[in-house]
Amino acid sequence: MGQSYLESLPDPDDRWALFLDVDGTLIEFADTPDGVRVEPRVNEILLGLDRRFGHAVALVSGRSIEQLDHLFAPLRHTVAGLHGLERRGPGGKIKQADCTTAGMGRVRASFAQFTDTHPQAIMEDKGLSVALHFRRAPNLAAKVGALAEQLAADPIANCDDDLVLQHGKMVVEFRPRGPHKGDVVDDFMAMAPFKGRVPVFIGDDVTDEDGFAAVNRLSGHSIRVGPPQASAADWRIGGVAELRAWLGKLIAS
Repeated sequence: MGQSYLESLPDPDDRWALFLDVDGTLIEFADTPDGVRVEPRVNEILLGLDRRFGHAVALVSGRSIEQLDHLFAPLRHTVAGLHGLERRGPGGKIKQADCTTAGMGRVRASFAQFTDTHPQAIMEDKGLSVALHFRRAPNLAAKVGALAEQLAADPIANCDDDLVLQHGKMVVEFRPRGPHKGDVVDDFMAMAPFKGRVPVFIGDDVTDEDGFAAVNRLSGHSIRVGPPQASAADWRIGGVAELRAWLGKLIAS
């Protein structure tokens, strides 16, 4: 829908299936990936949503499942980590995409060299993917972007075009070409308890656009968190605090 958003949020429906991004959506960003905190109220909201929507609630994040379990402990949610490269379905079994790539070693080495020269930047090695954060030094945006584009075009690092470069809020990330957040929606909606429900995807970043597009195609609702900007999302809410308040109302109604 671009920069035109509907003026209010969709009317709640008990038949919804919720897909929720984490950083910048359910929780506020921090200067470092390890600096974020999940307040008890967030877990209370998630438990309430899970009850209201028949357990059809999933976290869909760029973080790994291991990181998410640590953040949301002691809860273990239905979840897709690393933008969809790994999943834990309603039955609790973890599945990981088989899409390793030889070029990731060169990315790791280049990112590590960059952080040695620019210590305010942070390399986050997630196993299947590697991210370079510059939230503590926004002035590095041009240098980080140039490095990322150079690696994306490097015939050694990306010899078979098997790496995907993703830009996010103060971060660039390389991951193997494979499932994305839109695929998560499609796959989960084909299984119970999501099957037959109306999908609702809520996110805040470029990496959530695939999820927005998927629920739009399935006649669901796409909600972007943050200020207006070009997006496939049909609806918008101002920020994390506003979203939490709205979700709280859903479980109270």
